[in-house]
Amino acid sequence: MKKPSIGKMLSYIHRVNQKELAGILKPFDIGGGGHHNYLKAILSNPGLNQDQLTNEVKFDKATTTRCVKQLEDAGYIYRSVDSRDRRSYLLYPTQKAKDFEPVLQRILDEFSLQMTNCLSESDKQQFADLLKKIYDSKQG
Repeated sequence: MKKPSIGKMLSYIHRVNQKELAGILKPFDIGGGGHHNYLKAILSNPGLNQDQLTNEVKFDKATTTRCVKQLEDAGYIYRSVDSRDRRSYLLYPTQKAKDFEPVLQRILDEFSLQMTNCLSESDKQQFADLLKKIYDSKQG
């Protein structure tokens, strides 16, 4: 039997997890496609602009624009014109986002635990270390 490629397995795990997470976050009007990553980045770095956000979450500009619009429409963030560059918007969390932050973190923590519950603690640490090593090697 042919061993499946690591890339294929990672891709599959990612798709399955994103689908499950999107379902969990749907009642909170947090869409799929990594919207929670954008919200967490804005909560952690209030006042960053869309280019900085794109770099932070490692998605493309079009996806960032779409996610920002959806988070704004859902009342989680607001945009303010950058006084230093009037073509740029600064992104800030609303009170709704700040109130939701501990709930979101709990959901993500529980989801991570559930996803790795088949691994021992040492396996989890080794797996995280190996993923980081691969990630770091791709940052060139």
